[in-house]
Amino acid sequence: MTDAVVQVVGELAACACRFTPDSEVYVSLRYRDGEVRVILYDGHPRHSHPRLAAACDARRRAALRVLGCVVRACEGEWGFGEAREPGGGTRMWAVVPWRGARLFR
Repeated sequence: MTDAVVQVVGELAACACRFTPDSEVYVSLRYRDGEVRVILYDGHPRHSHPRLAAACDARRRAALRVLGCVVRACEGEWGFGEAREPGGGTRMWAVVPWRGARLFR
């Protein structure tokens, strides 16, 4: 499972560092019920204008293309959206199931 999780963390961290206007990101890793949940927060706020929000989401989705491939190969899920914590920003996450990740190469 290590190879898949390391790849996921690396892809999310690279994207967070690319988008955050600050020099800090928050990373959380948790193994529970046979899956690893990876969550990253960056300081990039969600745009209020619909066209800017759509363009920014498209750029973030493109930056996470490899992540999407890894997570699909592991039969997991991933996504991003507005951070619910104080301070705002963007929350990105991925769930990597043990059953799918053990076959990842």
